Amino acid sequence: MVLAVIVAIGFMLGHKNVPYQHNSGYIFGTTYNITYQCADDHKVDIEKVLADVDASLSPFNDTSIITHVNRNEDVVLDDFFLDVFRLALRINEDTEGAFDITVAPLVNAWGFGFKNGVNPDEKVIDSLRQVVGLHKVKLEDGKVVKFDSRIMFDCSAIAKGYGVDVVANLLRKYGIKNFMVEIGGEVVTSGINPDRLPWRIGVTKPTDDSLSINNELQTIINVTDKAMATSGNYRNFYYKGGRKYAHTIDPKTGYPVQHSILSATVIADDCATADAYATSFMVLGLEKSKKVLERHPEMMVYFIYSDEKGQNQVWFSPALKDKIAQ
Repeated sequence: MVLAVIVAIGFMLGHKNVPYQHNSGYIFGTTYNITYQCADDHKVDIEKVLADVDASLSPFNDTSIITHVNRNEDVVLDDFFLDVFRLALRINEDTEGAFDITVAPLVNAWGFGFKNGVNPDEKVIDSLRQVVGLHKVKLEDGKVVKFDSRIMFDCSAIAKGYGVDVVANLLRKYGIKNFMVEIGGEVVTSGINPDRLPWRIGVTKPTDDSLSINNELQTIINVTDKAMATSGNYRNFYYKGGRKYAHTIDPKTGYPVQHSILSATVIADDCATADAYATSFMVLGLEKSKKVLERHPEMMVYFIYSDEKGQNQVWFSPALKDKIAQ
């Protein structure tokens, strides 16, 4: 027994002395930051899997799988594309169409994709709505079958979260227990941080900040062995003709959402799910989002919204109360 205790203490002390690696870089049009406890630096392997995800799901990559699908070209779908497509289908059904990866034509028309700043009129919106809807596509023999060739995919509301999951799974494969993977604000954590404390992730205060220079925090949440993603209209927007146009498009109406939620933070078991539901809740609004959450006790949320007087208010899952650090 004494020997067992000595061995256990020796293991813990040895593990404590294992350094934390810090990798950072640029992917998916944003930055990534990864911290993990390991004697070896795995940046080369991490960037390889991130490049593989980009080669599958980035519409800005001219040779990616999703680009070939959008062009109606023959292409073999990989596991990344299939994973995201199937998860998107499930969340689309669960949110009654609020989450929809076929929203690309509408996103582009409103100036947040490949086009820039020309507001579409009602006739254009009605026309584009005819080619939006995940019920208009299906998987058949490993291929995407579209009911209309004009249908296009935009996985930007789920791909970053999925990329975080892919890196987290890579670290787990190496036997790494303590890590934090962050891509563009989407996060997965495991174990403890370099200070041997639970990982603490900040939620940015939602103020208009299209240049992403505001780092003032609304709150800090203890997030360990979970994934967290935030969606908000306070950074991705533009003004035209005195009106503010947010980046979140309602797939049903074809117009930018006008709900009171300013930002939706979701904590879930995986980051792709958290990422997709964060966008879904921005589309649904506060009350409809609460209805969805009734079916998902495994998820926690932190909503910042504007009340009738224009004042910022907060609503969060009761289970999140003990995890809010400030």
